[in-house]
Amino acid sequence: MSPTVQIRNVTKKFGSFVAVDNLDLSIGKGEFFGFLGPNGAGKTTTIKMITGLYAPTSGSCLINGYDVHTDPVPAKRSLGYVPDQPFLYEKLTGREFLFFVCGLFNMPIAVVKEKIDEYIDIFEIGDFIDKRGEEYSQGMRQRIVLSAALIHDPGVLIIDEPLVGLDPRSSRLVKDVLKRRTTEGLTIFMSTHLLEIVEELCDRIAIIKEGRIIYEETQSAARRSNGQLETMFLELTK
Repeated sequence: MSPTVQIRNVTKKFGSFVAVDNLDLSIGKGEFFGFLGPNGAGKTTTIKMITGLYAPTSGSCLINGYDVHTDPVPAKRSLGYVPDQPFLYEKLTGREFLFFVCGLFNMPIAVVKEKIDEYIDIFEIGDFIDKRGEEYSQGMRQRIVLSAALIHDPGVLIIDEPLVGLDPRSSRLVKDVLKRRTTEGLTIFMSTHLLEIVEELCDRIAIIKEGRIIYEETQSAARRSNGQLETMFLELTK
């Protein structure tokens, strides 16, 4: 399995504080990777380095072989990102926001409407796609932002707490879409506190504590944990 996300000996310091300490991970094409850790462990800092929002103090982050910090344009063309607090322009409708995102990725105008219609169906957002963002609930925002992250057919999706604000039906919908996309070759790097999602969806996991990886499961072992992931996590991070 060829790696599509590579984190090579990455360290991030803020002054004298080491937020991420010599992190080394490789995630293959089509893999659903779960990134776990207690609050303040370094998860969000790691995600911001992978997406190019933070520059590492040392080391490198590669997406499909491109360094996000020295060769950012080709790296980010194949990247989708959903933060834990989904952002929308409040005065744009969901449809206008998706048109805007398609424009950022220079998608051919001939396919833009077709892709927007496709994601309206996939995430069942037709009832509110033409309302302004300021009218959206948290769950509505999450589905629009997920659509925006996937609409340009990225090779890698970085997602922080994917089920924030979603009701049970929407949660099931999002989980099914994400898992199906990995079978089609999408690589997903997911950070979450919801361990049951990890057990259900992930092929491999890593646990970070105080900026360092303290545990990494082998391929598919997360789904064979038989409900014991929570016990293991609490023991390792206490």
